[in-house]
Amino acid sequence: MTHLLPTADRPWTIAAVSYTSPAARELTQALHSEQVATYGRADDPEATDATEFDPPNGTFFLAARADGTALACGGWRTAGHGTAEIKRMYVAPAARGHGLGRQVLEALEDDARRHGMSEVILETGVNNLAALALYARCGYARVPSYVPGRDLRINRALGKPLVPSR
Repeated sequence: MTHLLPTADRPWTIAAVSYTSPAARELTQALHSEQVATYGRADDPEATDATEFDPPNGTFFLAARADGTALACGGWRTAGHGTAEIKRMYVAPAARGHGLGRQVLEALEDDARRHGMSEVILETGVNNLAALALYARCGYARVPSYVPGRDLRINRALGKPLVPSR
């Protein structure tokens, strides 16, 4: 399913892909490298069971140019009854500053809503100021940590209700 088709002011598509696709792996590894460089450690994206992003219990989206260049990614997976967890949100450095992160986030929220989710949660790091600002603009607020053993000096858990579509 293609979520967004390219336009003159948005020269990319956002489509559901397998979490194991080469382009998804490329971006999730780039995210992991950035997290390790920033925080000294990070969850290994290879340790995530790819089936967690399979519908109807989740979806993984990839934004790419028409030539196939991967620009951004993100997925959601079921975290509990009616709750979706957003994971692996990432925009390649060369693609930042064009609203792509917000479009991927909106695609994830819309898809989770279509699959019956009523709220969404996620984690990001305290030093990821761009992500924290994006999530705040999109209505996310701090919630208690939902992952056991997280370092609260580094990790920020955020969440928001998913308002039903009209």
